Amino acid sequence: PSHRNDSLREATHLAQEMIKVLKPGIDYHTNVRYKEIELTKDGLQKMVEQAAHLPGLWQGQDRRLELVVQALIAREFFHRDQQYIVEGDKLVIVDEFTGRPMPQRSWRAGMHQAVEAKEGLPISDPTETIARLSFQRFFKCFHKLSGMTGTASEAAGELWQVYGLPTVIIPPNKPCRREQWPDRFFHDENSKWQAIIAEIEKLHATGRPLLVGTRSVLASERLWQWLAERGLEAKILNAARLKEEAEIISLAGEKGRIIIATNMAGRGTDIKLGQGVMALGGLHVIASEWHESGRVDRQLFGRSGRQGDPGSAQAFVSFEDELIQKYLPKSVRSAVVESWRRNLPGRGKIAKAAFRFAQRKAQALAFKQRKEVVRSDLRLDEALSFAGGDTI
Repeated sequence: PSHRNDSLREATHLAQEMIKVLKPGIDYHTNVRYKEIELTKDGLQKMVEQAAHLPGLWQGQDRRLELVVQALIAREFFHRDQQYIVEGDKLVIVDEFTGRPMPQRSWRAGMHQAVEAKEGLPISDPTETIARLSFQRFFKCFHKLSGMTGTASEAAGELWQVYGLPTVIIPPNKPCRREQWPDRFFHDENSKWQAIIAEIEKLHATGRPLLVGTRSVLASERLWQWLAERGLEAKILNAARLKEEAEIISLAGEKGRIIIATNMAGRGTDIKLGQGVMALGGLHVIASEWHESGRVDRQLFGRSGRQGDPGSAQAFVSFEDELIQKYLPKSVRSAVVESWRRNLPGRGKIAKAAFRFAQRKAQALAFKQRKEVVRSDLRLDEALSFAGGDTI
């Protein structure tokens, strides 16, 4: 084994020990939207005291701050069964949009090691970046480029700007018969989950198959447990149970079936309805949270009502959901919650507008970040233009 990174392993473990004395709101402040940590004067002073008897690496203020902030980010923003899962003694990243595990990927700049230290796992060697290539630049390397998705029209402008690709809408094979039921809003997460469980019990009693979408592995496992306590048998499809995907999806349309899934739920699969299910109304999809990308929500809803089949879909959301906490200004959030508590007229419209605003904000920020990647590629092209046309 390599000894080059022994000092990094030791420093990563020490950083996790040091932050145990730091308290949020007193010693440091968090920026949830950008996943940033800022230490206060009290926090900085505590770090100086903690590092007093540590090796020379910890005497340098910049390096010490970098290690501590990284450990705090790992503690505050990286959560097991949400951003990653643990398989044996290995940390595996979970893709936020698909819910699929990505065993070959690791976070950069020591973050992977910081999360491993938080979980008490063996510290892996940091990956060495020899060269970097953005997705946008990678796709542009192909002589022929095309794709197909049910939500491409929503990104038509970006597809044209970045790749020069026009978007053509192909009419559905059969008219869509899926019913979109009104969103249901709740003050807190507990109320939301209780309502979801009640809805599952009610619809399950009719025999309709149900697909419940969650944003994280943790949420899917918890819901499965709650349903089991009520005597309801459900199957789970998430990053920790990937091997069972084909079997679970093939049965998702059977009468009385309950499937709990992260966003990976049968993407690209036509869920066949079992005997007698069509007469009951088809597959019903419940979204337990809005995603930062509206396209992901619609992909989940699109699991029902396939190929002209009947079906329905509905979202259950709360003011404690991550989307609202990250992207709705605190003052606006407080006003919306207050209108909900006081049962003011039109509170449903106000709540829906708040969620739409938060989602648009999230999508705009994601678009801005992707646009900046394209700009960086252009700047790199200009900087390397002296090297001739063969440089990528």
